[in-house]
Amino acid sequence: MKDYFTVTRKVAFGYLVILFFSLAAIVYALTNFHQHNRQTQSLVGSQFKVFPLLRDLRQNLLAQEKLEKQLLILHEEEFLDLLGLRLVDFEQLVDKVDGGFPDSYRQPLSPVLQQYTQEINSFMDALSDDHWQQADTLSSQMTSPLRSQLFDLLSEVRDSHQRAIDLSLRDLSRQSGEAYRFTLIISLVGILLSAPVALTVIYSIQRSVRALQKATREIAEGSFDSKLDIRGRDEFGLLALDFASMGRKLRELEQLRLDANPLTNLPGNLAIDRELERRIQQQKPFSHLYIDLDNFKAYSDRYGYQAGSDVLAKVGGLIQDVARREGTKEDLVGHIGGDDYVVLTSPELAEKISQTLVDAFDRMVPEFYSSEDREKGSFTGTDRYGVEREFPLLTISIAITNSENFEQPSLLAISRESASMKQHLKNITGSNYLVDRRKQFVGESQ
Repeated sequence: MKDYFTVTRKVAFGYLVILFFSLAAIVYALTNFHQHNRQTQSLVGSQFKVFPLLRDLRQNLLAQEKLEKQLLILHEEEFLDLLGLRLVDFEQLVDKVDGGFPDSYRQPLSPVLQQYTQEINSFMDALSDDHWQQADTLSSQMTSPLRSQLFDLLSEVRDSHQRAIDLSLRDLSRQSGEAYRFTLIISLVGILLSAPVALTVIYSIQRSVRALQKATREIAEGSFDSKLDIRGRDEFGLLALDFASMGRKLRELEQLRLDANPLTNLPGNLAIDRELERRIQQQKPFSHLYIDLDNFKAYSDRYGYQAGSDVLAKVGGLIQDVARREGTKEDLVGHIGGDDYVVLTSPELAEKISQTLVDAFDRMVPEFYSSEDREKGSFTGTDRYGVEREFPLLTISIAITNSENFEQPSLLAISRESASMKQHLKNITGSNYLVDRRKQFVGESQ
């Protein structure tokens, strides 16, 4: 019979006389281990969620403050749209506060959040009606003071929550110490054989608690790469795996946030590639819409960097709007960079989205130009080779690549095919979309 050297076997076969005491020690220790595990899982599963929410609220308020000042100074409509998007995100965060914050934190925050929401909506209404003086008064007398008050309250909540977590961890450590002492007293009868096992288990518990304390503080400070030095497949070992998984997920979310294009706030290359890989692995048919603006560089050279940035932001918003109306909630709209965008959708919706986008873009384009260029339908500029020539108004090209066309779809194959179709579309006058209906096989040039 194979001997696993468990405590029960050592006690049963080594010291039958002290069986009762050894079993009592084991039951007590396991009971405390289970209780500590539940408390730690509760700590990781619920209380840590408060910190990311507090951070997101602060960042959203800072973004609102910046956009509000820019609006009142520049009176630019695109800042109003951006502020509206921030307010939508803010309302979602407020809903999370109502559903995820303890009552002790929510009670002082909720009245101020509600009042701020009302005042910022009044501010937006005033701007929508072009009442700039009223909006300026609301900003100085209501929204700015309330925002400052919210910053102070959020800081107080963060500090209070950090202290509460520290107290919980100290209590967990204290309970672990008490369990150690009581288990040691019970186990003294069988010290000759049970002491090594007991000391090993106790050391493991204390080390795990210290590791968890350190890791929780690091995560609370925004470091998601904490490594827990907890070995084994017991409750703490499994908790370490869950903890590491949570850290990786938080880091991924942070990377996706940083990857978003700052001009359009659309997902960037990292999010696009991950979504493509996910859809490829699921083996579900999808369409990849590669969207490019024609003659954008010439436009930017003529009208300036800011005008070009405004066009990119408006086109990003237009693509989002069309995908939202004509697509599904599973569709992804991304901004690769510059004047290149991507939409991932289902094959049956790809052409409808593309045609709607082409029509909407052509209706929007004239507003980007001066009356002279608009009436002329073109303008004189210098191409990349330094040659002066006539450039038409901006057009849009959409290359549609279907995953079903590939025997083994991949990021590289889809990217190459989209680039090839894009070059072909550049030679076609006006706004167009093109669907690649050719089958691509292994070994075939992409």
